[in-house]
Amino acid sequence: MSSLSGNCPILVTGANSIVGGLLVPLLAERNHTVVCLGRTAIASSGRVSWRYLDLQAPVHEVPAESGTILLHTAGLWLLPDWLEKFREIGVRRLVAFSSTSRFTKQSSVSVAERELARRLTLAENEVIEKCRRLGIQWTILRPTLIYGGLHGDRNVEEIARVIRRFRMFPILGAAKGLRQPVSAMDLAKACLQVLDAPATCDKSYNLSGGEMLTYADMVRRVFGVLGYPPRLLPVPIGLFRVAVWLARWHPRFRHLSAGMAVRMQDDLVFDHQDAAADFHYKPEPFDPSYLVRPR
Repeated sequence: MSSLSGNCPILVTGANSIVGGLLVPLLAERNHTVVCLGRTAIASSGRVSWRYLDLQAPVHEVPAESGTILLHTAGLWLLPDWLEKFREIGVRRLVAFSSTSRFTKQSSVSVAERELARRLTLAENEVIEKCRRLGIQWTILRPTLIYGGLHGDRNVEEIARVIRRFRMFPILGAAKGLRQPVSAMDLAKACLQVLDAPATCDKSYNLSGGEMLTYADMVRRVFGVLGYPPRLLPVPIGLFRVAVWLARWHPRFRHLSAGMAVRMQDDLVFDHQDAAADFHYKPEPFDPSYLVRPR
């Protein structure tokens, strides 16, 4: 039986995230009552309401009516300590987003990226252990490089921002590492598909995009959408490190690291055949045309 049957509200954390911002409207379109839990207010309208909940604060009661389904699109490491409280208000089904960064950043040259991989790994393990103990059926989704969404992304939009400003884009070497960009909309749809598929209970899935291309070709496609001739400038790693260090002084670029440049040569490829088999996951090819469409 589908997890989406019944009239209980569906709880969503991270409704302002890149995936959550698309997931909430999809749920409302399917006539589900949605309660968004987070620090930033969501306009209440029709079937969608908002309750304040700071997952980074000490654990307390969850300020929401009973709900059997929790869709967690915020940072996975924020979830484990709250699972017992969600269980108390009736949650019996969880779909939570992690990231393939758990694997790709384990050996990064960046301390911060290695720490992210560690946090994701520990969070996944703790979520699974607690869900088993509490009797909550769980599914963990690990996307690859995410793009699109109502609230922007730190991947393709960062590339576009550099191209718009400088009419060029710096790369390390030939930037031949393979990528599988996945759209936020495909991930939001995947979340609903998971809830309709009992076979997904107590499983994890890597969710890659529908097309494989090199990092350099991904950048070239962004150039094309923006209407500029592709100008990729090879830059030595030493200069890259200096540029990243300088950029990090600006709040918008504090997430940048030299590891991002080094990975331009690495293949970050993940098979999504398990997802295709269990819930008919079929992502679209990479399409950055959203960069020039009004939102």
